[in-house]
Amino acid sequence: MRLAFLFFLFLTSFASAQSPSFRHEVIPVLTRAGCNQGACHGNLNGKGGLKLSLRGEDPLTDRAILTRDSLARRVSVSQPEESLILKKAVGAVPHEGGPRFSKDSLDYAILKKWIAAGCPDDSEGLPKLKNLEVSPREHISFGTRAQFDLTVVAHFSDGSQKDVRALAVYEPTVLGVAKILNEGQVRKVADGELNIVVRYLDKQVPVPVYFLPERTKVSLPLTNHVVDQKVHVQLERLRITPAPIADDSMFLRRVYLDILGVLPSAEEARRFLNDATPTAEKRSRLIDELLTRPEFAEYMAQKWGDLLRNEEKSLDRKGVRAFQEWLRQSFRDDKPLNEIAREILSAKGSSYANPATSFYRAIREPYARAEAVAQVFLGIRIGCAKCHNHPFDRWTQDDYHEFAAHFGRIDYRILNNSRRDQLDSHEFDGEQIVYLKRQGGLKHPRTGQVMSPRVLDATTPISPEADPLESLANWVADPKNPFFAKAQVNRVWYHLFGKGLVEPNDDFRATNPPVNAELIEVLTQQFIQQGFDLRKLIKLIVSSETYQRSSLSDPKIPDEQTHFSRAFIQPLEAEQLLDAVSSVLQTTPKFYGYPKGTRAGQLAALPQDLRRTGRNNMAEKFLKSFGKPERLLTCECERSDDMGLSQTAQLIAGELVNSLLTEPENRLGKMLDQQTATNEMIETLFLAALTRKPTPSEAEKLGSYLDKASNRRQALEDIAWGLINSKEFLLRR
Repeated sequence: MRLAFLFFLFLTSFASAQSPSFRHEVIPVLTRAGCNQGACHGNLNGKGGLKLSLRGEDPLTDRAILTRDSLARRVSVSQPEESLILKKAVGAVPHEGGPRFSKDSLDYAILKKWIAAGCPDDSEGLPKLKNLEVSPREHISFGTRAQFDLTVVAHFSDGSQKDVRALAVYEPTVLGVAKILNEGQVRKVADGELNIVVRYLDKQVPVPVYFLPERTKVSLPLTNHVVDQKVHVQLERLRITPAPIADDSMFLRRVYLDILGVLPSAEEARRFLNDATPTAEKRSRLIDELLTRPEFAEYMAQKWGDLLRNEEKSLDRKGVRAFQEWLRQSFRDDKPLNEIAREILSAKGSSYANPATSFYRAIREPYARAEAVAQVFLGIRIGCAKCHNHPFDRWTQDDYHEFAAHFGRIDYRILNNSRRDQLDSHEFDGEQIVYLKRQGGLKHPRTGQVMSPRVLDATTPISPEADPLESLANWVADPKNPFFAKAQVNRVWYHLFGKGLVEPNDDFRATNPPVNAELIEVLTQQFIQQGFDLRKLIKLIVSSETYQRSSLSDPKIPDEQTHFSRAFIQPLEAEQLLDAVSSVLQTTPKFYGYPKGTRAGQLAALPQDLRRTGRNNMAEKFLKSFGKPERLLTCECERSDDMGLSQTAQLIAGELVNSLLTEPENRLGKMLDQQTATNEMIETLFLAALTRKPTPSEAEKLGSYLDKASNRRQALEDIAWGLINSKEFLLRR
């Protein structure tokens, strides 16, 4: 004890005013070297007997750990070069992390000088970092040789500035495109696009970098459409020639799938393709028509049911259907999206009488609720801040826990639970009442004190007398909320294009900027000005040339999808695929517990356990096989579109597809009974499956095959089978 105390006094007395700042220089050196990262000593349990705070978020504790044990020789004031922190960093002694810098580096000089000065802490008046200015904010270059230098200036609370290029960390989001030297020199390695995240202390600034091959300049025509204006500006800057506008067939199939989740019927396709009205006019009229159809509300309810975890295990069959109908009715009534959010977040009462409460019934733990609300309604993945300050965003542990405090008093009373057995305590079957307890709440993990709820970006908590759910709901739904509108605009863009302006589409953070910041800003402002009207937002986007571009690539045009120069080809969703097969054949499978004729897109949810029903659930198994989510995550990422051997077998020789093909009363049977002409049968199948008429060659070959067949029914089944197994059918183009 006495030795440690004397050592502390020695360190304090040895401090020099000229020594490096521990917080502004020493901590950044440790961060640049990777010492306080999660893979090293910043790990929850530390490494090699040394534990530092993650990315230096707790410098007071870090200094104490580095200096408190003289016997560990981490620092040696009398012989600084003998300090283990230096010897290991330069590889003079064995170090699991290997050498981190050299003896002639600035990093070594700073650490050595700080140790020689007695390892002093900073004074209480040390100015705080207010802003990090990085230049250039963006870099675009064309050709084989490209390089540039980053300038990094720190602005402090006392008005001072400091060049911190040599102390900043430079993290590329894509490897192999650029080489970044210690003081911000960036050199091209290969063609590509990336963000370089420049980090100093708790500030992070992303710099978009485009190293592109030689391209001729592009000049696009002027347009009055706000989406096309912003996209065209970016395409011109990057010298990307966009694909031409899709033909009527491609557009028709795409817009039906994206707005309604179904294919147009053969009759609808024939009518639209034969319409001689000018293209822009008839497409605009079609969009308006689709947005008023009941399938639109059903499709939106399906998508939000995925996000809000509307699944049978937690909610039971009655609860799932009640919640699905509430969502469907909300979209059918054109309820503003922020009002839907407000009603869900403030919901209390019976899960049957007020289905919006099902969101809190499905997610039963306060911290899980906080993370789900942040991700779904705000586009923020805040989970990393639960144990430490968020390493890639500005959220602190206090932000996380005080936001979670909104949900600390939520409880539910089980009126009855008629679950099938007692083996799974998480299964519920019966009515429940969601309510707020008068007392209690979440306790802060460090202080142990009950926390007052505080919304993100606020400096003060809500009033103790306020209803925390009402306060949260009003904040989320407020047009001035900086997160909600932008997150939902990005989600709609993701649904329509298969890729968000921010990707992943629910991961907004400083280190993950949008690919077109001006576009998402203008769409967000229009969405707010139009009263959070989902239909108007979709109409605005799908009426643009950007949305209506072809997916076909041209060898002369750069094949890129990041900047929306052409449509992104995507597999059909599970429900879309099954409903498409049913639409082509004009017959539907039987879903357990639903009337005959129910489409896959109308299902409230998959049965809680397919094996328990004791029935041959071919349709439900098909949906699950093709990626329909079980709704255990509040994220679109749970839905899978992977195509493997299992899915291929389902389409080629699966029991469900075969049963729909051979159904006596399906479209094939009806056409044969009505003695429909060969060419008309083939044209109808093509329109129903591919939303186009067959080419002359296709019509001739298939017509000949059908006319020569000894079994006309079987030949027609072969043609239909071939269509629904074609790439053109299986993909949204």
